[in-house]
Amino acid sequence: MFISRIIRALLLDPNLYEEVENDKSSIVQAMGVVFLASLAAGLYTYDYGGARGLVVGTIVTFAGWVLMSFLIYLVGTKLFPDTETKTDVGEILRVLGFAAAPGIFILLALLPLLNKVIWLLILIIWVWRFVAMIIAVRQALDFKNTWSAIWVCVVGLIAYLLVYIILLAYGLPKPIWN
Repeated sequence: MFISRIIRALLLDPNLYEEVENDKSSIVQAMGVVFLASLAAGLYTYDYGGARGLVVGTIVTFAGWVLMSFLIYLVGTKLFPDTETKTDVGEILRVLGFAAAPGIFILLALLPLLNKVIWLLILIIWVWRFVAMIIAVRQALDFKNTWSAIWVCVVGLIAYLLVYIILLAYGLPKPIWN
């Protein structure tokens, strides 16, 4: 069931997000997906920062899921809720956990063959994750239209980046590639 759900997440199946939204036990699987994507990011940053890159890349990516979920919850339920919006942080954690599935493919960046087009691979993965996030948010927040989900995701992402910049200023480890 876990692998099937990952595949459905990669295929951007809206029914998967509805399913995990309502399945409280799927939090363990969502954490598993995020762990795999975080580990993939850590392995990618290993090339830039060695063991420190692996540890920091993995931890920061995993913590980013928690932070982003909390911010999306706040933006989607407090700032821009729809009339049908009824959710909790757990639901957001679960759906955004599965929306992280495309991040697993950052492992492809380790292939020397793709070294020259790494930026394209990262862009494709980022867009894929963002689209998955929009679908997940639309389902979890019970939005009637996709534009509301896009808006919440964009505002959530801006808030995430602001928090990240503030944390960098106060001691969060700088990205390995700096």
